[in-house]
Amino acid sequence: MAEQTANHTKTGISFEVFPPKKEEEFDDVYRILRELGSLNPDFISCTYGAGGSRAGKTVEITSFIQNELKINAIAHITCVGFTEKDLADNCEALKKAGIGRVLALRGDRPQWMSDEQFNNRKFHYASDLITRLKRDTDLDICAACYPEKHFEAPSFDEDLRHLKEKVEAGADSLISQMFFDNAYFYRFLEKAAAAGIHVPIHAGIMPITTAKQLGTTVSLSGSSVPKKLADLIATYGEDKDDMRKAGIEYAAAQIRDLRDHGVDGVHIYSMNKVKTTTDICRML
Repeated sequence: MAEQTANHTKTGISFEVFPPKKEEEFDDVYRILRELGSLNPDFISCTYGAGGSRAGKTVEITSFIQNELKINAIAHITCVGFTEKDLADNCEALKKAGIGRVLALRGDRPQWMSDEQFNNRKFHYASDLITRLKRDTDLDICAACYPEKHFEAPSFDEDLRHLKEKVEAGADSLISQMFFDNAYFYRFLEKAAAAGIHVPIHAGIMPITTAKQLGTTVSLSGSSVPKKLADLIATYGEDKDDMRKAGIEYAAAQIRDLRDHGVDGVHIYSMNKVKTTTDICRML
């Protein structure tokens, strides 16, 4: 939780990275991690590199974060496509690598997965995965939450009910989907507390540095775009340098406000972009 004193509230900062798509890019990811590590984050999470040569690289990267950089690491685990054996093998690999924290997600359906495979998967929801992890491991488990509700949920209240199921199944903390209007996050915190959800909740922030990125991000996340951000895109979207600067300033302003409100933590979706992440942290 946020550490509070008489005059100051400390809100931790963390980052998310992903395994490169190409094998030859892995040397560069370790340089990226070293530079991100120099910013002294509370933790760094790594997405699950599903399929091909990236499968298993999440363990390799989180091991580097945890054991070489001496920074707390969180490995993503997605239950779509995981058999019981896959999960057991993955958890054993994490244990051998000294990784004690995971982010348990349902995950997106892989392109190669047939309807039959998808409908007959062992773990249908993140809550199923969390229940199994809690039963079979001593991992610290983080889960996802959605300030504006998951795009597949029929209502905010229904989504909140499912979130409480994840917490009751054993989630120790939460990381939110990206959002661009802090008011949604504050409303979510109030509703979550009223529903009896009292674990640390980290606010997910995605820096928008190109107009194209915003369209892709919104289509994938379902996050709404406030007028202030839309106006920013309209004003600076055609100028690469000005758009980047404006996007960084927007993200930094969001984080300052979140800190002022004493949130538990801010998780920056860094997208392996060291300079953008560094520029935001310097502004803070």
